[in-house]
Amino acid sequence: QNRMQKMLEELQKGQKKKNSPEDPKSLLFPNSPLFNNWGKDLSHDEQREAQDGYKKYGYNVYLSDRLPINRPLPDTRDPRCAKKVYPEQLPSLSVVLIYLNEALSIMKRAIHSIIHRTPAHLLKEIILVDDHSTNEDLKESLDSYIATTLKEHPQLKIVRVRHDQQMGLAQARVSGWSSASADVVAILDAHIEVNVQWAEPLLAQIKADRTVVVSPVFDRVNYYDLEVVKYGPAAHAFDWALWCMYVGFRPEWYNLKDASRPGKSPSVMGILVADRAFLGEIGSLDGGMKVYGGENVELGIRVRSVMLCVGFCYFVWTCGGSIEIVPCSKIAHIERAHKPYMPDLSSAMKRNALRVADIWMDEYKYHVNIAWNIPIKDHGIDIGDTSERKKLREKLGCKPFKWYLENIYPKLDIWTNILGYGGLTNLDAQLCLDQGPVPGDVPVAYSCHYYAPQNTIYRESGEFYIGGIKSHKYNDNRCLTDPGTGNVPGLHACKDAVMRNISIHWDFKQ
Repeated sequence: QNRMQKMLEELQKGQKKKNSPEDPKSLLFPNSPLFNNWGKDLSHDEQREAQDGYKKYGYNVYLSDRLPINRPLPDTRDPRCAKKVYPEQLPSLSVVLIYLNEALSIMKRAIHSIIHRTPAHLLKEIILVDDHSTNEDLKESLDSYIATTLKEHPQLKIVRVRHDQQMGLAQARVSGWSSASADVVAILDAHIEVNVQWAEPLLAQIKADRTVVVSPVFDRVNYYDLEVVKYGPAAHAFDWALWCMYVGFRPEWYNLKDASRPGKSPSVMGILVADRAFLGEIGSLDGGMKVYGGENVELGIRVRSVMLCVGFCYFVWTCGGSIEIVPCSKIAHIERAHKPYMPDLSSAMKRNALRVADIWMDEYKYHVNIAWNIPIKDHGIDIGDTSERKKLREKLGCKPFKWYLENIYPKLDIWTNILGYGGLTNLDAQLCLDQGPVPGDVPVAYSCHYYAPQNTIYRESGEFYIGGIKSHKYNDNRCLTDPGTGNVPGLHACKDAVMRNISIHWDFKQ
C-alpha cells in the first residue's frame, strides 16, 4: 500500500510538472509564432486567450490589454534631433486614423499618444475612419472612451467617419482627407504610437514647401511582445510587383554625415503627411484601389512627376513637388504577423498594381505583368475604370514615367529583350522547372503552381532566370547554368557564374 501511495504521488508530481507553465512542453501552441519568444509563463487558459486574440488581430492583444494606455516609448531619434528648434508658427494639423476591426486597447493607445505628444495649439482634430468594422467593442466602448477624452480635452475635436461597407485602405484615406479641415493632414494607421516631438519636424518641412509630402521614420513594434525596435532612416521604394521596400537614400544624403536631416524618397509607405489643399490639387489618393496596396506607390509616382499650373495664366514648373522621409519624426508601428481582413494580399495587390501600371507607367507597364507572372494581354483581371485618373494625369501635365525612372528612381532596373516568361513545363511529365530548396544551387522538377519559385524568364541574350528577376540593379539574379560537370544543370548568381566561367547561355530553336 505504501509503495502504491508513493507511485501515485510520483505520478501526480509528473502530471503537475507536465502542466506547469514553466515547462516548455506545456505550451498548448508550440508552433504559434506568438509563443516563440513570449508567453512561456502563461497558464493554459491564458494561452488560449492570447492565441485567440492573436489569430483575430495579427498581434498580441492579450498583452496590449494589460499594458498602460500611456506607456512610455524609448526616444530612438538621432541625438541631434532633440537640439533642433522649430518655428513657433506652424500649420494646424488634422490626424486621420484608419481602422478596420482594430483592438480597442491599441486604438486607445494611438489616440492617447497623439493627444499627449502633439502640441495642443497645433492639433486641431483627430479623425477616426472606420472601414466598416464589426467588433462590438468599437461601438459603445470606443464611444465612451472618446466622450471621456473630450471632457478631459475640451479644445480637441474628434470626428467619426464610418463606411457603410468595406471600401479598402485607399478609399478610407480619401474619406479621412476629405473630412479634414486643418492646414495639414496626417494619414496614419490606427496601430501606431507617435513618439516625442513627432509632429513639429513634419510640419516645419511643409511650412517651408507646401508641395512636399513627408513621412516619419517607423520604428517596429513586435507583434508578439509589443517591444519597440529602432529603425534607422531609409527611403521608401517598391519593386515591379509594387510591394513596398526600403532602399538607401541618394549618396548626397550620406555625404552630409547627418542622420537627422530629411532625405528624398521615390515613394511613401502609406503613412503620409501633406498640405491638405495641395493633396487635393494633385488628386488626393486613387479611390479605385481595392482593399490594400498600390495607392501609396501611385501617389509617389504622381507627386514626383507632375507640374503645377499656379496663378494667372502662367506655368510654374516644379517637377511636381517631392517626397521626403523625416528622421526626427518617429512613429512606433505594429508589424502585424498577418492581415486578418485579408490573409492573402496577393490578389488585391496584383489588381492594384495593374491599375497603377495602366495609368502611369506608359511603355514600362509590362514589367508589372512579368513581375506577377500574368499575361500582358487578356489577363482577365478587372482593374476598374481608369479614365478619370488618366484625365487627371493629362490635366496635371505629368511627365512620362521614363523621366521618373531616370531622375527619381534609377535603382529600379528595366528589363529588356525578354522573349518569354511564365512557367517552364515538361508537357509529358506535367512538372515545372523550380528553383528548388533555398539555399541551394540545383533546380528541380516540381508540381506546377506558377508562383515565384517557378517564375522563369528567357532573354534574347540566352539567359534563363529562375525565380524571377530582381527589380533592383544592386541585386543579382539566379541563372540556369551548365556547370560542365555532368547532366545536372545548376542555379547560380548570374554575375558570379560569369566570373567563374560557368555557362549561363542557352540556345532554344523553335
